[in-house]
Amino acid sequence: MTQARAAVRLRFSTRVLLLQLAVVCTVVLMTAGTFAALTYQWLGDQAEERALAVARTVASSEDVRRETAVLAATPSALLTPETLAGGPLEDYATSAQDRTDALFVVVTDDAGLRLAHPNPALLGQKVSTDPSVALAGGEETSQENGTLGRSARAKVPVFAPGSTTDVVGEVSVGFDSDDIVAGMLRNIVPVALVTAASLALAAVASTMMGARLRRLTLGLEPEEISGLAQDQEAVLRGVDEGVIGISERGTITVFNEGARRLLTPGSEREYSGLTLAESGLPDFLGTATGNYGPQEHVVDERVVIVTARPVRLKDRSTTPDLRLGRVIMVRDRTEVQALTRQLDAVNALGTALRAQRHEFANRLHTISGLLALDRTAEARDYLGEILDSGPLNYPAEDLGLLNDPYLEAFIGAKSIEAHERGVELRIGPGTSIRGHITDPQDVTAVLGNLLDNAITAAVAGASPNKWVEVEVLDEYTESGGTLHVVVADSGDGLRGEDARIFAPGFSTASPSTLDPMSGHGVGLALVRHLARRRGGDVWVAESGSPQSHGAVFCARLPGVIALESRFKEQP
Repeated sequence: MTQARAAVRLRFSTRVLLLQLAVVCTVVLMTAGTFAALTYQWLGDQAEERALAVARTVASSEDVRRETAVLAATPSALLTPETLAGGPLEDYATSAQDRTDALFVVVTDDAGLRLAHPNPALLGQKVSTDPSVALAGGEETSQENGTLGRSARAKVPVFAPGSTTDVVGEVSVGFDSDDIVAGMLRNIVPVALVTAASLALAAVASTMMGARLRRLTLGLEPEEISGLAQDQEAVLRGVDEGVIGISERGTITVFNEGARRLLTPGSEREYSGLTLAESGLPDFLGTATGNYGPQEHVVDERVVIVTARPVRLKDRSTTPDLRLGRVIMVRDRTEVQALTRQLDAVNALGTALRAQRHEFANRLHTISGLLALDRTAEARDYLGEILDSGPLNYPAEDLGLLNDPYLEAFIGAKSIEAHERGVELRIGPGTSIRGHITDPQDVTAVLGNLLDNAITAAVAGASPNKWVEVEVLDEYTESGGTLHVVVADSGDGLRGEDARIFAPGFSTASPSTLDPMSGHGVGLALVRHLARRRGGDVWVAESGSPQSHGAVFCARLPGVIALESRFKEQP
């Protein structure tokens, strides 16, 4: 039953159209009816005035006054149709009726008996309407029903000859009410045509307004629009991600609290209705068009992932899809990025531990074999050699200059990765570390990114001798320790890329090698942001060239290293 009612229910635009037409029709018909009534009243008044004028003319005739006075003095028994028909008074009344096109011209005596009438059979009889006003010396006009039908009539007294007070009869003149109606119809035809034209114009205007309403509402019903508004409000307030809606005209239509928290923390500005240029929002939002992203960007101290998708709606009132604009999603990746940096550190240490495990397993197998052969002295000598040579032989030499187990393991693991890719990772002669790392996460992000980029550049370079050199040294002031990093490679240099190497979203890695989940492809923009957040920086010292060496990057990281206690306690 409900489905049946829903099926026959008119669309909102149709209901609006019908309501508008009903209102217009009502107004037009009421106006036309009022005009018709006023016209009928005016024509009736005109007919009454004409009847009054004719009646006065007839009553003022000396022949009428004389004949009426004579007949009024005649006994009523003698006033029969036979004696009155064809008399002078009857002839005068008939002549006046013909001249004026009146429905009737009736003359009565002072008793109200007809002395002249269009119907001879009624002569000598009392009139059907009240003649008292005229017989009392007054005049009156009215529209009444008589023996000849409804008419607009006038009644005036007939005075005796030579007198202005002695009433001897009355004259009644009437014009047919059908003539009044005919005159009204003749006058109302133009009004009817204008009314019909008004109704047609109203129908066209209402139809056009209904079509525009359907376009504005995208063919949706009010209940659907209300539901969509409620759903949108719930979704926009219920998600942590930032949602920005931008219309086809480039104005911001949606800017939820998630977007405010990620892009403009602490701001209370209302962005809806502004263009991106007027809003002062980050510039990368302006480039987020079409199927954009996912792309990482740095906003203040946050790492965000930005995606954009065009929005199209299948409009029920049009054939092609309607383009509404685009929606930009902003997701916070700061915590994920922190976990990624920790994962990088764990992976680096894991790589180092696997290499050590492999090396230690080989050595233990050797010792086990010597002991199994009962060659105890040789096993003792072999253990002594192991103690003298150190726990593990990394491809990188001079790791001892680092003097920090974390840096040794991390750079050692990177040297293994570089060795597997045919690149020699070496420690620069200027390396000098006296303290220990206190914030391995930022060190991993900055140093790891620079080393990964350098290894990739060395592999892609034209030089047959592929190498990466890293120099690390620490500096201490009253405000704390600072780690300085210099990374160079044998690649072909940055060429023209140094102008945008730190642009958000730019990465030195090939797009096919980017792996956001493992931390690669973060970009130097994030690395520089991490350093600057600590008061440091990352910059290009040399762009390099294929004829000499590759690019040289420098980094300064305050607050990530501290002196060992043995250095602090020096006298």
